[in-house]
Amino acid sequence: MSPLGTGDLRRIFENLDKNGDGQVSLEELNWLLEKIGIHHSLGELELSIGKPSLDFDEFLFFYDSISSEETMRSGGVESRESSGGDVNQETDLAEAFKVFDLNDDGFISCDELQSVLSKLELWDERSGRDCNSMIRAYDTNNDGKLDFEEFKSMMSITIS
Repeated sequence: MSPLGTGDLRRIFENLDKNGDGQVSLEELNWLLEKIGIHHSLGELELSIGKPSLDFDEFLFFYDSISSEETMRSGGVESRESSGGDVNQETDLAEAFKVFDLNDDGFISCDELQSVLSKLELWDERSGRDCNSMIRAYDTNNDGKLDFEEFKSMMSITIS
C-alpha cells in the first residue's frame, strides 16, 4: 500500500464523512474498502474496530494499522492468514486493478485513473494534480499507462 500523507488522509476522511459530523461510520469505511477491493462484512469490521464510527485520529490509526499489516506481509513476515497471504494479496491487488481498468484492456490510462478517483471523490480538478504525472512516476516502460506489474509497484507491495 502506498503511504499517504496526513493531508491526503484528511481529504479522504472528509469525503467519507458524508454528514459532516466528524465521524466516519463503519458503513462509510466499508464502502471505501470495497471500492479498493477489500471485502469485509460490517460485523467483521466492527469486531476489528470495536466501535460504530471513527474520528479523524482513529481513522489515522486504522490506516497506520492496515499499512503496517501490508508492510509486514510484503516484507515476508508471516501474517495471520497463513502461507496463503501472498495469494490473497495478489488476488486483492488484481481486484483493485480491475476497479481502475475500466475498459478491461489490461492497462490503467490517465482517463481511467481520473475517472475512478473522481467516483471515489478523491479527485478534485482544483487540486492541480495531473494524472499523467502520477502515472509517469510508475510507468517503467514509458507507454503512458500502467500495466499490472507497474500498478503493484505503485502500491509499494512486493509479491514474491
